[in-house]
Amino acid sequence: MNRLLKWLSHDHLPPHLQRVVKPIDQLAQEMDTTLSEGPEKTAGMRKLVEAKDCFVRARIEQDEEV
Repeated sequence: MNRLLKWLSHDHLPPHLQRVVKPIDQLAQEMDTTLSEGPEKTAGMRKLVEAKDCFVRARIEQDEEV
């Protein structure tokens, strides 16, 4: 299991943030089982973590606007 998957878990988040993170977590899980370990896979996983962080911040900002 790729060590970066821990940063994509979503069960501990409130439901509105789980909806943002869950699809990214599912994609990461699929890529982890499909692809061999290597630098490109690690880079891709890191970018998914970065994207997740951005999307969560976007959702938080959206919630603050209401």
